[in-house]
Amino acid sequence: MQTINDRRKALLCAFTLAATATWASTGWSQEVRHFRFAYDQPRNTGYSIAGDIFADKLKELSKGTMLIDQYPGAQLGQEPQVLQLMKAGDIEFCISAAANAATLSPQAGVMSLHFLFRSEDHLKKALADPKVVQAFKDMIEDTVQGGHVLALITLGLRDMYSKKEIHRIEDMKGLKVRVQATATEDTMFPAYGAQTVHMPFGSVYTSLQTGVIDVAENGVNVYLVNKHYEVAPVLSMTEHEANNNLIWISDKLWKSLTDEQKKWVTAAADEVGRTQPAKSLELEHQSADKLKAIGVRIVTDVDKSGFQKVAAPYLDKLAKELGPHAVKIKDLIQAVK
Repeated sequence: MQTINDRRKALLCAFTLAATATWASTGWSQEVRHFRFAYDQPRNTGYSIAGDIFADKLKELSKGTMLIDQYPGAQLGQEPQVLQLMKAGDIEFCISAAANAATLSPQAGVMSLHFLFRSEDHLKKALADPKVVQAFKDMIEDTVQGGHVLALITLGLRDMYSKKEIHRIEDMKGLKVRVQATATEDTMFPAYGAQTVHMPFGSVYTSLQTGVIDVAENGVNVYLVNKHYEVAPVLSMTEHEANNNLIWISDKLWKSLTDEQKKWVTAAADEVGRTQPAKSLELEHQSADKLKAIGVRIVTDVDKSGFQKVAAPYLDKLAKELGPHAVKIKDLIQAVK
């Protein structure tokens, strides 16, 4: 005869089995996994906007089973190092500038072509164009092993900052400019009459301070949050190039995911691509207002015509030298109205 305790144990066992079946059917029993998401800019930048959107959407879609741990501010290394860690599978997700992606796939330098993007509005529309996005992903698939691009994002347009004002191309003559390590930059700045200097982003502040370089160039928000205005208090709005960036996933992680998990990751990345550019461009405008408020000199009357005249012949020439993927991407971007 069953005792009361036996009956209680039987009921508890039955309840446990039923609860386990319910958890399994709802996905609650899935193991919660944490993933590293690294980037070299601090919080309150276009990078962290992308990181937050991606993390929130992936958490929502996976019902809390796929969680993103963000590592901003180059905690895990500068972009070239982080890209290698991603390829090796030591970091699951990262953001890199398209220019730094050129260290893995030289054709990614197409995004650094000067005056390829006609305005902020054109930039936003181009990054939202499915043909442009797919062409870039196809290029990475064909040329890079160990990683995949999930989304294109932006930090806006790049401008030049220094201790002196830049109003026209003639003002560039002889200046030492820190540039990203792409064939595009190494060609264009000398064409403007400047000298190019390569260095990691983390060295820009002290190099401006000590005179190793005269000029750096980046987005307005990047200039603000990294306090480069302290050593280069003049921001000249040249808007010569787009500050485009990529969200990467390691191939090691991608291959370990189920089909359902891959759909969640892809959908979260699509949400970033759809919403980040507008938010990032708004952050650029807010950053310009903050810079004005603290007394930074912002030169808005830059005569771009001289720069554009020099850059125009290089659009086709450099894209062709980079390769067929670059030519296709350039043509698709130029076709966006």
